[in-house]
Amino acid sequence: MIFASVNNLVKNYGNHCAVDNLSFNVSEGEIFGLIGPNGAGKSTTINIITTLDEATSGSVTIDGMDTVKQRAEIRRMIGCVPQEIAVYPYLTAKENVEFFASLYGFKGEQLHKNAMTALEFAGLADKADMKPKKMSGGMKRRLNIACGIAHKPKLIVMDEPTVGVDAQSREHIMSSIKKLRESGATVIYTSHYMHEVEEICDRVAIIDKGRLVAEGTQQELITMITDSCTVHITTKQCDSETRSRVSRAVSCLPDVNRVQFNDNMISVDMSISCNDISHVISELVKQNLPVIEISTEKPDMDAVFLSLTGHEIR
Repeated sequence: MIFASVNNLVKNYGNHCAVDNLSFNVSEGEIFGLIGPNGAGKSTTINIITTLDEATSGSVTIDGMDTVKQRAEIRRMIGCVPQEIAVYPYLTAKENVEFFASLYGFKGEQLHKNAMTALEFAGLADKADMKPKKMSGGMKRRLNIACGIAHKPKLIVMDEPTVGVDAQSREHIMSSIKKLRESGATVIYTSHYMHEVEEICDRVAIIDKGRLVAEGTQQELITMITDSCTVHITTKQCDSETRSRVSRAVSCLPDVNRVQFNDNMISVDMSISCNDISHVISELVKQNLPVIEISTEKPDMDAVFLSLTGHEIR
């Protein structure tokens, strides 16, 4: 089911077109990655989705509601975790979360319960009375998330939520985002860290210069740039006659595109859609070549981004 839909979105600032006829859909309950280089139009698109800005033309609907015509209703169901840390340094963690939750009408015991649930989710329940000015960068980031989810939003927009955090905090944030999906929330996630996108995103939209370059699952995006992956198999040393015989035999197997020997390593280019290489292993055993080690080399999201946009993400 489509939960958020961006339709032919255009945003002009004078003579500058920040978003150029952009369209994509976000399904309910998925983590949707929105990636692109600086200046690609991500922040402008997010501002329009979260009702902080209006499009020059086009539309955005969330849960069937128009972001312009039904702005108030949509704002109540959105949670936003901005790239800049947006907490008050002289309020405690609990007071910060309670303040933002109160903006959505929560009061009394329910406000307290929501705040503590959000802090526990962010791994900060034991820091409820600590003020952000005494927190590490990673803890502030996690507090930023707690403030954005305390009102239990259906749609959560996260803009670079792991910038500048330590590895432990990043791991906690990644785990927390997966839990949000498991609880039924829909997440729009932007990041310059491709390994994060690979780890958590169900589908990804790549935008550049305000335009949609590609959209799909990671596997679908990878198949846009190549139809093969390479399996490296380490075996025993063998003579040239054996190498030729094995190469011919493996080359005839289904899904195999090319075979190359390099010392005691066989590199087999295979169809990227093939998830089973047992027939290759069986053939090597049949040829009396023991398999010592296997590794698979596939294009990653960095390679996809470079190929589709012509430059590295920055």
